[in-house]
Amino acid sequence: MAQTLAETARTGRDNQRYGAQGERLVAGVVPLSNDKTKVLLIQSTRRGGWVLPKGGWETDEGTAQEAACREAWEEAGIVCTVTRDLGTIEEMRPLSQLTPKAPKAGYQFYEVGVDREASEWPEKDKRGRQWMSYQQARQALLARPELLEALNRSSISK
Repeated sequence: MAQTLAETARTGRDNQRYGAQGERLVAGVVPLSNDKTKVLLIQSTRRGGWVLPKGGWETDEGTAQEAACREAWEEAGIVCTVTRDLGTIEEMRPLSQLTPKAPKAGYQFYEVGVDREASEWPEKDKRGRQWMSYQQARQALLARPELLEALNRSSISK
């Protein structure tokens, strides 16, 4: 099934899915280069620094995989193909980092191949993107252990 590429990013949490313990269900991607030596990170809009593309799995999306690929498009401007399910990752942020705008979450990550990098995408004006080696990405993700765990589960060359 071909991915639909929206011109604008979704906003709000009206259609957000939640898990059995009230956690926000988040889907994300670990976008690897074809040779698996680099990962594409994006700039965080809230905290600065670098993160993996991810966001809420919404009620009109049949699968977390569909949500993850939508988020990859909206946030990073990539069209991608899932190559591996990296599984679920429980919330690892300390309670002090949880807020009403960033509540407890459960993460589902997928390793993806990048089919195309667009020059224009919905959040281009909000986020930069950068290909990084494992060591660079590891350093950039130290403050986000759940994202670092997703990177470590991927097949990137370490």
